[in-house]
Amino acid sequence: MPFLDHLEELRWRLFKSVLALAVGVIVTFIVLLAGKFDVILFLAQPVLPYLKDGTLMTTGPSDNFKIILSASVGVGAVLASPVLVWQAWGFFSPAMYKHEKRVVIPVLIGAALLFLAGLALAYYVALPPTLKFLLTSFTSEAVKPQMTTDKYFGFLFGMAFAFGIAFELPIVILLLTALGLVNPTMLSRFRRHAFVACIVGAAIITPGSDPTSLVVLTIPLYFLYEVSIFLSRWVYKGRLKREARQAAMDALG
Repeated sequence: MPFLDHLEELRWRLFKSVLALAVGVIVTFIVLLAGKFDVILFLAQPVLPYLKDGTLMTTGPSDNFKIILSASVGVGAVLASPVLVWQAWGFFSPAMYKHEKRVVIPVLIGAALLFLAGLALAYYVALPPTLKFLLTSFTSEAVKPQMTTDKYFGFLFGMAFAFGIAFELPIVILLLTALGLVNPTMLSRFRRHAFVACIVGAAIITPGSDPTSLVVLTIPLYFLYEVSIFLSRWVYKGRLKREARQAAMDALG
């Protein structure tokens, strides 16, 4: 297609993607408001046992609205993800080779599942011991733990997002291998460096400075690095076969 036709197609696909995201957010917001499920209570469960009155404090009339809206955006994005993936696929697939098309869909699905796994690890595994460490290790009779909704949910959403992004490590290494920037031999040789990098990365992206969240993120990060080496071997072998086949065709031509 001519360049302007590509821009026109991109415009319509972006419009459909934004529309799907808006519908997902609005539907989730309505369900959370009208339904019996208290999303704020669910998300606040890990911190409530450590607070003075067992409740969070709010300092503004729109705090609860912002919490529900943030949750709606996250869930709405998950609901709209099939449409988002389909629109992206429709735009980029005509420019891909067959072997690339076979890889793209599994990679996108894997990226979504890894991100959700990071969110689950943050909420169910990392957050409870992190809060326990921060709120019970430095107690004083002069200070009783109290917390506002914006402080807690900012901490929660920041940690969950950091864990979700960190879990995309195999996808990043997979893409770097496909581009020829890394190979499995290189990844295997730098295992010790990777372990140190996982510790440093976990220390940077976790919102708290406590050792609990550091350990909880470092261990799965290094495990994902080992998984990335296996995936890199698979991609690298396929890449060598395609290059050898192309070289043979060029020789015959």
